[in-house]
Amino acid sequence: MFISNIDLHKDLIEELAFDPSIDERNIAVAVNNDGVVTLTGTVPNYAQKLAAERATKRVRGVKGIAEQLTIDLPAFHERNDADLVFSAMQALRWNANIPNDAVFVTAENGRLTLTGTIEWQYQREAAALAVASIPGVRHVKNDVALRKHVAVSDVKAKIQDSFRRSAEIDATRIVVEAAGGTVTLRGSVHSWAERADASVAAYSIAGVSDVKNLTTLS
Repeated sequence: MFISNIDLHKDLIEELAFDPSIDERNIAVAVNNDGVVTLTGTVPNYAQKLAAERATKRVRGVKGIAEQLTIDLPAFHERNDADLVFSAMQALRWNANIPNDAVFVTAENGRLTLTGTIEWQYQREAAALAVASIPGVRHVKNDVALRKHVAVSDVKAKIQDSFRRSAEIDATRIVVEAAGGTVTLRGSVHSWAERADASVAAYSIAGVSDVKNLTTLS
């Protein structure tokens, strides 16, 4: 379905305003002819920066995002790196999805880096989300690795079966390639949400340690 730049811009503005977790007043939106959206302006914290990107991905017609938002921290949220690391370790410790002492945190000028090794992708994502909303955080780099397992022989078939069971994924449009613990997804998807769901499904199969999602939006 064709969506004009004017309509897409309107939908984006409305979606950002609709999301209660985003203060959209200082966010500017630009759309080019290829469906690439540029976000500029300021947000008060890193959590809103992520929320603005997620909201943009939800809008039909968005094919790519150039996210150029900067964080303008309120003075009372400014914290030193030692405080941020302490708060991050507490947040990780209190998250039931993350194994104790599996993730290590370092900080430099408000930018957190997570390292370590865990079993599953959902745990890796949970670690990043757990620290993203800490006041004073300006960025989170997730370098946590997945522990490599012996790949099962039918990884490809299991992923394809998972796609077929999903109401959100069009299995006929995605090609699955598996080599060892690495899975590559090719083809086309209808939305950013479908693309993300395909990655989640692939990571959920035992033996998969890396997913390269090369699908494109159509």
